[in-house]
Amino acid sequence: MKKILLLMLLCFITLTSKAQDIDALLAAGVDNAELFANDYLKPATNGLMHSMNANWFNTADAKPLGGFEISIIANAAIVNNENKSFLMNISDYNSNPDQDFTVEFADLAATKNVATALGENDSDVDVIITYEDDVLGEQQETITLPSGIGSSTANLLPTAFLQGALGLSKGIELKARFVPKIETDDVELGMYGAGLQVEFTKWLPADKLLPVAISGLVAYTNLNGTYNLTESSNIDGENQRLENDTSTWLFQLIASTKLPVINFYGGLGYIKGKSESDLLGTYTVQSGPFFSETIEDPFSVSSEVSSVRGTIGTKLKLGFFRLNAEYHLSDFNAFSVGINFGFR
Repeated sequence: MKKILLLMLLCFITLTSKAQDIDALLAAGVDNAELFANDYLKPATNGLMHSMNANWFNTADAKPLGGFEISIIANAAIVNNENKSFLMNISDYNSNPDQDFTVEFADLAATKNVATALGENDSDVDVIITYEDDVLGEQQETITLPSGIGSSTANLLPTAFLQGALGLSKGIELKARFVPKIETDDVELGMYGAGLQVEFTKWLPADKLLPVAISGLVAYTNLNGTYNLTESSNIDGENQRLENDTSTWLFQLIASTKLPVINFYGGLGYIKGKSESDLLGTYTVQSGPFFSETIEDPFSVSSEVSSVRGTIGTKLKLGFFRLNAEYHLSDFNAFSVGINFGFR
């Protein structure tokens, strides 16, 4: 679990430390920096939302009154090539009629595939800002677009949780998961979630004779993270930071076998979530057409997911020890493993 938490922290630090280079784009205007940040961060935050929602269940068979299970869970969403780049159309960055400068690629291309936070530019991609100075005449400022994490995390977006489940009466099971708060000099990270699983087959008279169980699950998960940019920012200012708040809902229909040792489970679900990233603090832009303008809390960007998800998994039960593994098919495929200790 400790290694997974460190990998998750590394992933967050790597994503946000790459994203900090977005502040350099403030020289191209707040609207342009926001436009780029939205396209740059969206695949990463969407993949994170899928990773956060793995392994909420390992059976449809709800625990009886007083039954419990404690789990250590490691998840990972898989990053595909289409998540690593986006098409940047330079005309979108010159669409503001009040803009008194122009933005163009250094090689004058009209469009170009550039790295998202999950990708990596093969070579530097430069954009040039051209503006008119009252004294010096036409001036140019060159900005290198930020690259991404590339293969730094083996094309995976990991998350990990400690999770607990407690059986109540009439097929109702309560669940909770959390990540102990992680703090470093530059990063704060925490995750938590809660869920309710209800087994419908528990309501049938012949429940104990049925070879399968069917249940429904509703679960909520939240991630809060902050990356301090003040020491590493390329722009003067105070209290510079990137904050992320990500919340998701999962609605899942589950079916599983009810065998003594090895069981199989699966289901169909729906993920709904939103991730908001805020560039906060003060930034004194001393280059480009803005010269010494100070900008406070420059922008916020967000992304949303609304995806159907299919799940298949298996669980091994040996007394109080259980081991499960599962795979999810959705916009971001994901896999998960869990080590579980329980009594029922």
